[in-house]
Amino acid sequence: MTEATKAALNGLRDLSTLQWYVIPLLAIVFYIYAKEIRKARATRNWDAVLAGATILGLDFFNETWNSWVMVLTGRSAFWTTPGPTALRILVGWNIEILFMFSIVGIIYYYSLSENQDKKILGINEKWAVAIGYTVFCVFIECMLNIGDLLIWEYPFWNLSWGGVWLIALIGYFIFFAGAAIMLSMKKLKSKIVLVSAIYAVPIVMNIIGASLGWVY
Repeated sequence: MTEATKAALNGLRDLSTLQWYVIPLLAIVFYIYAKEIRKARATRNWDAVLAGATILGLDFFNETWNSWVMVLTGRSAFWTTPGPTALRILVGWNIEILFMFSIVGIIYYYSLSENQDKKILGINEKWAVAIGYTVFCVFIECMLNIGDLLIWEYPFWNLSWGGVWLIALIGYFIFFAGAAIMLSMKKLKSKIVLVSAIYAVPIVMNIIGASLGWVY
């Protein structure tokens, strides 16, 4: 295993690493969702809540298959997060990342106008905003990589190999694309089915992984 992988495995799901700042962060996430759920009950528009759930669920799936890569290769996941954290959940996923992705979908939703069919530079607004946020997130991820907080092990991630396009596609664009597709659906039932399916896949994967001792 790489040194970064060993560091990421050290203290995995160790509650003794918890820090007090987790509590106010958790409260902020709860406040945001409580307010959005209250608004949704009044307006019957659950799009903001479902957008938040969609992106978090897709991140959950990404982090699950990434941990499987570590197990199957015996060397490293595609990415690891060995740096300081209040709680490392999986080798590439910590509680700070989880909190961030919990609200990214809501941020995306409120970045859209009420008329989500408008065009920006000839592109449907939902997709234009998705591209914009993808570019911004990739920039932040590159900064985290430079600071050794997020490690890309395999050569195809390397920026000199054009890895930035791979990071953009599977690292972020699919998150916003998922939210855009969900928002494009007309019926609430269809949206709920989509979000449920997104969570069902990593949940089943983690059950399988746990039974095989693969939850890393």
